[in-house]
Amino acid sequence: MKVISNAEFGGERPLFESHDLRLENVIIRAGESAIKECSNIEAVDCRFEGNYPFWHVHGFVIDRCFFDVGGRSALWYSDHLKMTNTRIDAPKMFREMHDIEIENVEINDADEVFWRCRNLNIKNLKLHGGTYPFMFSSNIRIDGLESDSKYVFQYVKDVEIHNAKITTKDAFWEVENVTIYDSELNGEYLGWHSHNLRLVNCHITGEQPLCYAHDLVLENCTFGPDCDRAFEYSSVQATIKGAIGGVIGATILGAVYGALVSSKMAGVIDNSSVAFAVASLAGALLSILGDLAASAIKRNYNVKDYGTLIPGHGGIMDRFDSAIFTAPVVYWSIEVINKVFGG
Repeated sequence: MKVISNAEFGGERPLFESHDLRLENVIIRAGESAIKECSNIEAVDCRFEGNYPFWHVHGFVIDRCFFDVGGRSALWYSDHLKMTNTRIDAPKMFREMHDIEIENVEINDADEVFWRCRNLNIKNLKLHGGTYPFMFSSNIRIDGLESDSKYVFQYVKDVEIHNAKITTKDAFWEVENVTIYDSELNGEYLGWHSHNLRLVNCHITGEQPLCYAHDLVLENCTFGPDCDRAFEYSSVQATIKGAIGGVIGATILGAVYGALVSSKMAGVIDNSSVAFAVASLAGALLSILGDLAASAIKRNYNVKDYGTLIPGHGGIMDRFDSAIFTAPVVYWSIEVINKVFGG
């Protein structure tokens, strides 16, 4: 294999139709199609500033490289790529490609990346900004994904995702045969018009998720309080944790606590186990109403948060909305139960 190191190239097609070539610490300056119609290429510690450097390349390795903003649309119509430890600041990467391995890659302008690609194996990918990543792609396996791009995974097929944190809107629309494990999915209108979408051990937030979904499966998932109008016109098979599990758990814990303190409550409440169970049930139900009421007020006034005092949260009210509803009801529940069950 020929080696070129510590060199710079620019202009039109400087390495056109190269084969069995290794580039070390090479800079591709302004220009177009630097590495086109090539095969068996290795690029290590390189910098790409010109447009369209890797078009129609068959069998190549990219490691510890950087794609500058000018290196847009760098990887199209190519196959059998292994990319590791690389940073990409350019948009519209990976188009009409197949057999791609990605590990430890960060894309800082994820606009229209991975379009019409197939056979992707991805580990530890970060996507920032942009719209429509992975559009029309298929046969994708991902372990480790952080993304704040909008409209991710639309019209994809045969996808398996593990350990993802996705903050977006309109994600997973019109998908087919997609399974997501151990992930956090944040954003409005998740999974509309999907077919065979399966979520396992996932936490979901955002308005109107999972509507018009066909053969939707949820296993051991939790939902945030803002997930109103979920499952409209959907067919669902679910084992869901969250509000229902929380209510049941609170009731059981209340009963157990009442039993433990029954001796100390003698003369005050005869059946403390029942009293605390009912009070806990009421409190759990009211806490959900408090969350929903606070969210409804924000939607009514078209604001996202009540304030910015606590970063990453919806404001001070989000810390007290449940307690405002719950505290007086729990107090009066115990008072009423004491009258009924008291001595």
